[in-house]
Amino acid sequence: MNLKQKRTLIYAAFIIVAFLIIWIAYGGHIFTRTQVLIEKKDDLFPDMVQKEWVNKFVWGLDLSIVLSVITIFAGSILFFLFRDKRKSTELS
Repeated sequence: MNLKQKRTLIYAAFIIVAFLIIWIAYGGHIFTRTQVLIEKKDDLFPDMVQKEWVNKFVWGLDLSIVLSVITIFAGSILFFLFRDKRKSTELS
């Protein structure tokens, strides 16, 4: 394994770990959400609660897995392309 291949593996591993850290920072939800349900209390009637959908992006595990698979695929292609190309020498 040459230096370029080692760097490719390190970069791919770093990117995958970054995706998992982002997923944990967003709350560790399984599915990605684009809207979140918020409960609003009425000032006049405190017992009355309104539920409202708010546009908010929440990173999910499904998005992390898809991006990790893409990273692994791209990393494996680069790992293959950066291999040492040795010429076969014939002894006569």
